[in-house]
Amino acid sequence: MPAELVHLDVTAGVATITLDSPHNRNALSAQLRRELLAHLDTAIADAGVRAIVLTHTGTVFCAGMDLKESKGADAQQQGVTEVPRILSTLWDSPTPVVARLAGPARAGGVGIVAACDVAVAAEPVTFAFSEVRIGVVPAVISVTVLPRLAARAAHELFLTGETFDARRAAAIGLINSAVPAEQLDDEVARYTGMFRLGAPGALAGTKAMLRRERPATMAEDFAAMNTLSASYFASDEGQEGIRAFGEKRRPAWVPQD
Repeated sequence: MPAELVHLDVTAGVATITLDSPHNRNALSAQLRRELLAHLDTAIADAGVRAIVLTHTGTVFCAGMDLKESKGADAQQQGVTEVPRILSTLWDSPTPVVARLAGPARAGGVGIVAACDVAVAAEPVTFAFSEVRIGVVPAVISVTVLPRLAARAAHELFLTGETFDARRAAAIGLINSAVPAEQLDDEVARYTGMFRLGAPGALAGTKAMLRRERPATMAEDFAAMNTLSASYFASDEGQEGIRAFGEKRRPAWVPQD
């Protein structure tokens, strides 16, 4: 059996999924894709997991598709056809997902970053939509990237393939924060710590709300959101949160560590 390329560790309610294929810059090989999806499914199904962190070993977060596997394959055999499930699993996960980047991301790797709820990168980290420079189109990843990026930046960076740094990635909306390398883990822990304070059902409901298509009129939107809001106020989590607020204690879902 080949060595595992993606690892899962669950500690104190945080599932850490680590890409561990440094020999090919954590490229999206068939084995890595398969293992990443399996570990994501496991973490999402675990009721004890309150946040997921996606990170990596080696100097690169993810270099995109494994081009060695893509060489010579016809359109139906290209591994990129499996990437939508990875991106949609991250995007739709009811459990918040944080991308932790200590190294650069390229092409499909940037799509993964965009699919996560929160992304934190060390300041030296770089990004690039390098597809056009090898004669392909950043098509699949555009589904998760374009909702994040300022339109002008998307046109510029998709068309030029230019490398840009973590500070610009934060400025255009691709990531949430760029921090000195020595502060990276503290910044990730800050986010996961805040996620652990939120009610699991409310977090999942908020994610779904953020992803929904808005109705054509404000009246329709208010009607739908009023129904949603009232249902959560009346829910078990909502009532527990209201009681905890009045009793000046932590709600039952907050870890007591």
